[in-house]
Amino acid sequence: MKQSLRSLVDMLDAAADEHMTLSAVKAFARSCGYERFAYLQTEGTDVRTFHSYPKAWQEIYLHGDYSLIDPVVTEAKRRREPFAWCAEDWPARGSSPLRRFRDEAIDHQIRSGVTIPVEGSFGSMLMLTLASSRKRADPERHLDSQIAIKAVLAVHYSWKIVAGKTIIAPTRMLSPREHVCLMWAAKGKKAPETAMLTGINPRTVQHYLDSAREKLNARTLSQLIAIAKDRRLI
Repeated sequence: MKQSLRSLVDMLDAAADEHMTLSAVKAFARSCGYERFAYLQTEGTDVRTFHSYPKAWQEIYLHGDYSLIDPVVTEAKRRREPFAWCAEDWPARGSSPLRRFRDEAIDHQIRSGVTIPVEGSFGSMLMLTLASSRKRADPERHLDSQIAIKAVLAVHYSWKIVAGKTIIAPTRMLSPREHVCLMWAAKGKKAPETAMLTGINPRTVQHYLDSAREKLNARTLSQLIAIAKDRRLI
């Protein structure tokens, strides 16, 4: 798996757009013995993702709000360490939403895999899932916990950088201080609270937020937060 990680890091470093990033992670999944992958970043009920799953499954997953009942997501939040899973093992009875989720996942050839969860910033959870159509995957031959975590972080930061480059011009990017103040504002913190958390003067916090509003052409703080989320800046 060490060589697979090395190749992943090299390919991500060379990635100039989302397509190249997607190809790099797909190659990593295949080198580990899996056919597909899904990267998720969860924060409360918000879910951001990119993956190589079938488009039909993506539509079913998003429209059904399956992230709220997905056993893989639930287990990742609970265990916070790499683990293997198998769809046939998910408890379900009758016509429950979980039973429907399980059956639809299997229908789309998502039957087993391994998931690597990592705690992200500001209370978020990052997770990379490598999935297989086999009834049971064999993660023992491929999974090294430390290497797996490094892979998740490499994917996370590469995707974040590429998303920023493709969505917003470099001249309109937020500075590190503007970004951290905006992150806390998105959490509902007022300027004095953000000042206490960051060690920045309250008036300077407001200055950074005003500067961010100007860069993203937002009239209000609420609009600023909405635009930043839409552009994957926070």
